[in-house]
Amino acid sequence: MSYAFTLNGRGVDVDVPGLTPLLEVLREHLGLTGAKPGCGEGRCGACTVLLDDQPVVSCLLPGSAVEGRSVRTVESLAGADGPLSPVQDALLDAGGVQCGACIPGMAMTLTAVLEQSRDLSEETVRQSLTGNICRCTGYQKIVDAALRAAGTDGGHR
Repeated sequence: MSYAFTLNGRGVDVDVPGLTPLLEVLREHLGLTGAKPGCGEGRCGACTVLLDDQPVVSCLLPGSAVEGRSVRTVESLAGADGPLSPVQDALLDAGGVQCGACIPGMAMTLTAVLEQSRDLSEETVRQSLTGNICRCTGYQKIVDAALRAAGTDGGHR
């Protein structure tokens, strides 16, 4: 069956069985490998994308569920030759990127949070990241990055 949706600002059509996970549609059918396969159970957040500006785990979301909707992946945050997004810049500046497995999902979750409000506290950031697991950083540098991107880091830029 064919499904039409907006992907990173442009219309796409994919012909896949309706229950094909969106992660597979993105990686195998559309060549966008930014969202990472992790646990395959929706627990780690490595595959997080934005669906109508809300973070979702793409490993559990059927491809048919995005019909007529808007999906944004980490590839949408910065153009191939363009500057990094504020979230990506902040993650690098704060030392929040280590192995990179979780970063696409973290970046998408933080992007959604920052688009909803720039008035963030450390507690708000930590709560927003409960669906994203990082085994390398201990989260503090990722939290610091979110606060930097929001401009609420107390001037530690």
